[in-house]
Amino acid sequence: MARPRRIVLVRHGESEGNADDTVYEREPDHALSLTPTGLAQAAEAGERLRALFGEERVSAYVSPYRRTLETFRELRLDRARVRVREEPRLREQDWGNWQDLADVRLQKAYRDAYGHFFYRFAQGESGADVYDRVGSFLESLYRSFEAPDHPPNVLLVTHGLTMRLFCMRWFHWSVAEFECLSNPENGSHRTLVLGPDGRYRLDRPFERWTTPQTFDLWG
Repeated sequence: MARPRRIVLVRHGESEGNADDTVYEREPDHALSLTPTGLAQAAEAGERLRALFGEERVSAYVSPYRRTLETFRELRLDRARVRVREEPRLREQDWGNWQDLADVRLQKAYRDAYGHFFYRFAQGESGADVYDRVGSFLESLYRSFEAPDHPPNVLLVTHGLTMRLFCMRWFHWSVAEFECLSNPENGSHRTLVLGPDGRYRLDRPFERWTTPQTFDLWG
C-alpha cells in the first residue's frame, strides 16, 4: 500500500455567497462563483501549494460546486503531475433549493442552539449526513492507496464544514470536539502529514470558538 505523505485540504476562495448572503435567494448555491477577492485567495493558495508539492505527483479531488472548481483552476498546478477528478461527496452541506433569507437566518439560529452536527435544514442535510458521505469517500480513498504507484500527495478542494468533518472522521474526533471548531478562512488549507510512526497529524489545528464539553463514557 502506497500511503501518501500528505493529504491537503483547501477551502475555496471567497464566493459571491460569502460576500452577500442575499444571492442565495436568486442563484443556486452550487452555481455561485468566486469574487475577485476569492480569485486572489485561490491564486495565493496555489503559490503555497506549488512550493509544497514541488515536482511531486498529486491526486486531486474537487467538489463539483462552481466556486471549488474555479478555486482548483486558479491554483495553476502542473497538469503533467496532477491527476484530478470531480468528487460529489466533497460538496457543501445541502441547504435545499433556493433559499429564503429570513428563513435561513432563523434556521441558522436554530442550528446554533441545537448543534451544527445534528441539526437538519428543513429541505437539506445535517452535519451528520455530510459526515456519512465523507466516510463513504474515505473508503474509496483508502482503496486508491492500494495502487503501488499512488502519488505521494492527495489534494481535496472543498468547503469549510466538509474539511472539519473530514478531519473529524479521520481522527475519530467526538461530536463535542467538532462543535467547538471554526471553519478555516477562505483560501486557506490544512495538511495531514504522515509521520515516521505511520500516523497522520494535522500541520496546524482548526481555531476553536469554545471549549468542548467532555463526557465520561465510563461514568
